[in-house]
Amino acid sequence: MNLKSIFSLTSCICFAMAVNAQKLTSPDGNFVMNFSLSPEGAPVYELSYKDKPIIKPSTLGLELKKEDANKKTTFEWTERTDKDQLDAKTNLMTGFKIKDTSTSTFDETWSPVWGEEKEIRNNYNELAVTLDQPSNDRYIVIRFRLFNDGLGFRYEFPQQKNLNYFIIKEEHSQFAMAGDHTAFWIPGDYDTQEYDYTTSRLSEIRGKMKDAITPNSSQYVFSPTGVQTALMMKTDDGLYINLHEAALVDYSCMHLNLDDKNMIFESWLTPDARGDKGHMQTPCVSPWRTVIASDDARNILAARVTLNLNEPCKIEDTSWIHPVKYVGVWWDMITGKGSWAYTDGVPSVKLGITDYKQTKPNGKHSANTENVKKYIDFAAAHGFDAVLVEGWNEGWEDWFGKTKDYVFDFVTPYPDFDVKELHRYAAGKGVKMMMHHETSSSVRNYERHMDKAYQFMVDNGYNSVKSGYVGDIIPRGEHHYGQWMVDHYLYAVKKAADYKIMVNAHEAVRPTGLCRTYPNLIGNESARGTEYESFGGSNVNHTTILPFTRLIGGPMDYTPGIFELDCSKMNPTNTSHVRSTLVRQLALYVTMYSPLQMAADIPENYERFMDAFQFIKDVAIDWDESRYLEAEPGEYITIARRAKGTDDWYVGCTAGYNGHKSDLKLDFLTPGKKYEAIIYADAKGTSWDNNPQAYTITKKKVTNKSKLKLTAGVGGGYAISIKEIK
Repeated sequence: MNLKSIFSLTSCICFAMAVNAQKLTSPDGNFVMNFSLSPEGAPVYELSYKDKPIIKPSTLGLELKKEDANKKTTFEWTERTDKDQLDAKTNLMTGFKIKDTSTSTFDETWSPVWGEEKEIRNNYNELAVTLDQPSNDRYIVIRFRLFNDGLGFRYEFPQQKNLNYFIIKEEHSQFAMAGDHTAFWIPGDYDTQEYDYTTSRLSEIRGKMKDAITPNSSQYVFSPTGVQTALMMKTDDGLYINLHEAALVDYSCMHLNLDDKNMIFESWLTPDARGDKGHMQTPCVSPWRTVIASDDARNILAARVTLNLNEPCKIEDTSWIHPVKYVGVWWDMITGKGSWAYTDGVPSVKLGITDYKQTKPNGKHSANTENVKKYIDFAAAHGFDAVLVEGWNEGWEDWFGKTKDYVFDFVTPYPDFDVKELHRYAAGKGVKMMMHHETSSSVRNYERHMDKAYQFMVDNGYNSVKSGYVGDIIPRGEHHYGQWMVDHYLYAVKKAADYKIMVNAHEAVRPTGLCRTYPNLIGNESARGTEYESFGGSNVNHTTILPFTRLIGGPMDYTPGIFELDCSKMNPTNTSHVRSTLVRQLALYVTMYSPLQMAADIPENYERFMDAFQFIKDVAIDWDESRYLEAEPGEYITIARRAKGTDDWYVGCTAGYNGHKSDLKLDFLTPGKKYEAIIYADAKGTSWDNNPQAYTITKKKVTNKSKLKLTAGVGGGYAISIKEIK
């Protein structure tokens, strides 16, 4: 036998082994994923971690919408010849045969434009399974990537004659649980994630759903057992499991619907106005479905599966993208002290017709030139980068709840807001102005005005924008998390990049790691943020859950830093109380990661507590290294981070209903160096509802051998700045 024959035989043997390969192992060997076809030809996968089941055998596939037999498919109006095949063509779930498999290994280290660490390792083993469906003469690919921290898989649809244009009726990706786990969940909703988290057994979701649903400006709950991702769970034997998605592009947002008799989650996509769940044209792919798991909760926070499953940065010049620490004209309006609207004297507004100069000011309009200058002065005096101003532009008198198309033009200020003067004043003090584009969910109107609005920003010195999508979507019938809106959010980010503008999108779809590809997306809300503390309050343990859920997809503009915790001090008619101690508000700058951090209170409240405010001034917002010191979802989180380009560290701890006691080892500090630690701690006996503004500040010299015993009250925390002594 000659060498050529030996090579051919070896290739055939390897090919046969690859076709039948059904096992994939993570680089460290802890995860094992098995793939097979059921007797019906349905794709099946299962996942284990250290020999413990994470996902029991679960089927994969999609159901397509049945094509209209009477609808013409060509311009010439020729009759269809496939009418008898239309039912069979809806099935992308069974009848498959393995056509081919391929495996590969990938290992790289990449540097984010901004982030929780300087470098991120992207290391996985991959299995790509090509599945042929002979009955419909078409094929798909299911690609699996197994990392040391979890699994990602997606569907790929190569272009082919019999799978070209199609409409998704539903995606049927299953996640079969191995038990009745404890879950940290919010109701499955097509339009909002602004709910408090409920902690319960999976079997209790149905019974607790009614109480979990609280009012919102736009909402559509789809099922009594439907929940949103990222979903965090804990098993009875101490495993932590997180389900989410990555790289959501040109596809509907995925929720999970639970079969609570069998403990099987199944994907549930957001529909469009017609009830369809995705209009696709090949070649195309689904987002990645992710399963992160560990026996240590800290590893869930440290996982970078979501980012690693996104494409590398597509913006060639990123020199204009940078983290931003800001203050803003916002909290006084949120609490009801001030107003977004300029006047109370008009029944409705028609832009270009309503003459505001002929109206009577209401005396409460916060976005006026004099007031904004005070914020600019405060920002300049304390080293903040920017000042956000909401309510600066015409149209706020009837902006909400009217399904009004032409609600804002994004360029016309109220009479008491001098754009040019404020640009000049801020620039003279080295401060940027941050734009606000509330769309009132009139998305068609926003897209019509987007180029003009972004150019207005460039002309007037704005380089970042907070966008908002409050209320029901226009076009009417679309949902915040449907494919049409997912496409819009990315369109806005990419268009902003053309103008070198950074975007902070509120009420948008929750992030799925796209900030790696488009790092000018420096923030999202997409969860229940600090504003709800003024609307009755959030659960005390809310910030001990969010990093395990919402932040798995990307940073959140949580807007921490509220020092006056009694909202009636801002507005006597507002009886809400911020369910946090003052010190925990400091800790959130470390535990709630974001390259965009707001000192959200008004300057007068900070001036009463300048010694505590020093931490907000000092804390970094871009990092070279992050250490997750302690973590238990719903109970406590303690994180240490090293500031970019320095050897200075910042530590934050947030605690829930039981408070928390820490025995901190500072062994993350550089050996041989000395540091000064400034410790901001809850005073003895302090909790969110008992003397929450009481705190202590202690200074001490520390090294990598030092240990600290610290206590966080109920709803409390602590914050530490550790600076190298040079």
